[in-house]
Amino acid sequence: MKIAVISCIHGNYEALNAVLSDIDDHKVEQIYCLGDLVGYGPHPNAVVEMVRSLNIPTVQGCWDEDIIEGLNACECSYPSILAEQRGKLAHTWTDQEIHPETREFLAQLPMTLRVDNLAFVHGSPNNQHEYLLPEIDAFTAMERVLGTGADVLFCGHTHVPYVRDLSDGLVKVQVKRSGVSETATQIHVAPLKRIINAGSVGEPRHGRPNATYVIYDPESAEVKLREVEYDYPKTCAAIIDKGLPAIFAWRLARGLEYAERAEDPTHICER
Repeated sequence: MKIAVISCIHGNYEALNAVLSDIDDHKVEQIYCLGDLVGYGPHPNAVVEMVRSLNIPTVQGCWDEDIIEGLNACECSYPSILAEQRGKLAHTWTDQEIHPETREFLAQLPMTLRVDNLAFVHGSPNNQHEYLLPEIDAFTAMERVLGTGADVLFCGHTHVPYVRDLSDGLVKVQVKRSGVSETATQIHVAPLKRIINAGSVGEPRHGRPNATYVIYDPESAEVKLREVEYDYPKTCAAIIDKGLPAIFAWRLARGLEYAERAEDPTHICER
């Protein structure tokens, strides 16, 4: 049974429609969504309604959480004051734009999903705002997968798709017990684990404007990173028409990295 994993739609209804059509062409039997249905893009309500109407199992993204709980960011999240201003403007616009039923749907989304040996998160199992970048150190990467109890961890948040295999994982834990002079050492050898990042449907940052997602076959463990062309100028025009920052349209048209995050990808901002 093939599954599709989508992430980071960000109110881009045109991209979502194109990806769903591509998924249908590939005879996929189940779709999972890694969150960030809203934010940056011009059509948050339409995106949420589409995902909800199709009963797609979905986890809560960082933007979804921020709309419900309030903006989760501190000064270290942004590379500049201008970027911070743009981020807050987009949050305010989205917060005012979404319908009550959209807000209710985002509020009830779980942080993680687990299906057989597969786990689905937005950023990491620890937090929606944590970046699991492809170059993150092997110990941290292995710990994140092991923490889910799964063999394959699907994530998004970075907007750049990748597959990382973690083989021959060795985790050594030393435990100092009260009243015991010797330190007990526990060694855990993990079988092959894998992190699969689905990239972004609605705001790709891999150098092209094409939407990205993943097709995965649990039986063969085959992974396909899909790119889908769509009418991105239409979304760019809608961004401008809605009064959102023009830089959002500029970076969408180029598929450029313009992430507003801390230098340390594992850093979690505190309210």
